[in-house]
Amino acid sequence: MKYLSRFAIAASFGALAFGLSGCASIIHGTHQDVGISSNPTGASVTIDSVVTGTTPVIAKLTRKSNHIVQMELPGYQPFEATLTCGVSGWVWGNVVFGGLVGLAVDAISGGMYKLNPDQITASLSNPLAATKPAEGVYLFAVLKPEADWEKVGQLKAL
Repeated sequence: MKYLSRFAIAASFGALAFGLSGCASIIHGTHQDVGISSNPTGASVTIDSVVTGTTPVIAKLTRKSNHIVQMELPGYQPFEATLTCGVSGWVWGNVVFGGLVGLAVDAISGGMYKLNPDQITASLSNPLAATKPAEGVYLFAVLKPEADWEKVGQLKAL
């Protein structure tokens, strides 16, 4: 019985040390807030195929994996970006204070990672470029025509 209670006490202290040794998990957690905005505002935001809201929005994402962010606004070209996870500087705290146990806790929980970039701002492209041309006449004014363009008409002053 003595050995069983000593083992239980040692196991309890080991579990406590394991649970508290993740430095990065304690300092900045396993999730990260990422600001997402667009110009113009009001674009629909989808993260990892889940609709998250409309811009501007702050998304709370897990640090442990990459995330694909998509923005769409009717009449504009869609925008896509990837948030990548990289090793955070807090991992050195584990090496100094938590050792291998702290490093293992942060690796499993995702606390040792940081998402990059921490903010996404999309400049959605001109709505004219995003729409499919319909039948009709379009007029574009340019300062200098390209060499391979074909002249089809000339404007006259009234």
